[in-house]
Amino acid sequence: MPLPPILANLPLPIIGSPLFIISNPTLVIAQCQAGVVGSMPALNARPASQLDDWLAEITETLAAYNAAHPDAPAAPFAINQIVHKSNDRLDHDMAVCAKYKVPIIITSLGARTDVNDAVHAWGGVVLHDIINNFFARKAIEKGADGLIAVAAGAGGHAGVKSPFALVQEIRQWFDGPVALSGSIATGGTVLAAQAMGADFAYIGSAFIATEEARASDAYKQAIVDGNSDDIVYSNLFTGVHGNYLKPSIRAAGLDPEHLPESDPTKMNFGGDARKAWKDIWGCGQGIGAVNAVVPAAERVAQLRREYLAAKARVCAG
Repeated sequence: MPLPPILANLPLPIIGSPLFIISNPTLVIAQCQAGVVGSMPALNARPASQLDDWLAEITETLAAYNAAHPDAPAAPFAINQIVHKSNDRLDHDMAVCAKYKVPIIITSLGARTDVNDAVHAWGGVVLHDIINNFFARKAIEKGADGLIAVAAGAGGHAGVKSPFALVQEIRQWFDGPVALSGSIATGGTVLAAQAMGADFAYIGSAFIATEEARASDAYKQAIVDGNSDDIVYSNLFTGVHGNYLKPSIRAAGLDPEHLPESDPTKMNFGGDARKAWKDIWGCGQGIGAVNAVVPAAERVAQLRREYLAAKARVCAG
């Protein structure tokens, strides 16, 4: 199946993942202008009315950029919607996305036919993130256009499946768009994701350590200083299992090696979750490749150089 036109001609096969609290219009615009899909959660706009302002800023800035660079336009942007009963803003945020005809909607923590139909009505594309083959089938049955396979090692909410197994199982029945998430922080791993059968790499943690990201300096530096040994997998903080930086857990007075289990029925993505993610830092296992805090455009340029070098090595071999 050919890719949807909005995803067919990206300069780099990369989607920047929506970073709760951290992603903002400045980061999204920088990612898109550098040639990768930039994204942010709708819930990052607080109060809800701010989402209208942010989408106006993104769409107007990218339109002006494209007019000035017709031969090398920006990549499209995406907005993440948490499709979970605790998100009491979903209807409002979807209406704002419809107003601006957001080109890509990323849905998480629930697949709903009505949400997918609404996006299709304005001409958008829906990518749904999943952690296993069962949920992947459910998402496509309910009308999602593509899948984000969140494998072991991904930052924030993540699954436990090997990326090899997860992509392999999905590709046995689905030939539409697939992005792979999980420890991808170099151009070589972007190429590896494609070799496994994914169309795109889904990268988050490497973009936290950028100048545009709305994260604290301490958070960014912990990513630069850390590696996979500094990541712990727990459901304590939101009720959903995810990967987090151990230094932030210790700073909160907890022992990252002995965290209790949380009740998954108490999932909450309102103010309590926002506070938890401010103090407890989500992060993936790929951060050993992140060695400095740089502008987003520089990070993308590095990924591009590494990606092309990896392709050249494969061809030479």
